[in-house]
Amino acid sequence: MGKRDNRVAYINPIAAARARGPVQGSGPTIQDYLSRPRPTWEELKEQLEKKKKGSRALADFEDKMNERWKKELAKNREKMLGGSDKDKERDKEEKKDKKEKKKKEKKKSNRHSSSSSSSSSSDSSSSSSSESENEDEKKSMKKKRKRKKSSARRASDTSEEESDAESKKRKRIKEEGDKDKDERGRGKKRKSERNQRGSSSESSSDSEGEEVAEAKKKKRSSEEKEKLTDKSKKKRKKKHKKHGRKKKKKAASQSDSELD
Repeated sequence: MGKRDNRVAYINPIAAARARGPVQGSGPTIQDYLSRPRPTWEELKEQLEKKKKGSRALADFEDKMNERWKKELAKNREKMLGGSDKDKERDKEEKKDKKEKKKKEKKKSNRHSSSSSSSSSSDSSSSSSSESENEDEKKSMKKKRKRKKSSARRASDTSEEESDAESKKRKRIKEEGDKDKDERGRGKKRKSERNQRGSSSESSSDSEGEEVAEAKKKKRSSEEKEKLTDKSKKKRKKKHKKHGRKKKKKAASQSDSELD
């Protein structure tokens, strides 16, 4: 029997592809990519310069915004400078008005000195009455404050007394609970002691009964041993008697035979 031929024909894939020819594939090829249109060096420089400068629209917008800001700053400066000057002028006018008013008041006080004496008496009476009213109001306010303070103190005292009473009640309840616990613990201890005593007495009685039983067993065993010894002695005596009789018979038979 010969071996089976398992050989397979090998084909070079590159050689097979060349034999098939070019593949008609969809889309651009490598040659198309390499032969793409490219800008010249001058065109590239122009593009870079445009990027550096930026767009014209943006530059125009920035110029307009700068002009607006300049105008607003100028307006604000004028307002601030003009406002400060106006304030100074107003202060000067107010000072002049005050001086004029003081002069007029002095003149009036000199003219009406006589009339002022009478009016001063009436003013003093009115001022005294107003002062008395103010003092009465102050006194009433002080009394009200004192009452409020006293009521607050009483309320605090009552609250303290209530808290003390509650604390005392709690202490009493705790003490009673502790006493009950102590009594219960004592009762449990007594019960445990009684149970221990009863168990000890039972154990002692059990031990005594065991001792008595052991003593009885010993007596019985000793009696049985004595009986056995007595029986063995009796048997031995019987055996000795039989042997003696046999010996006597033998001796008698031997003497009879000798006589014959």
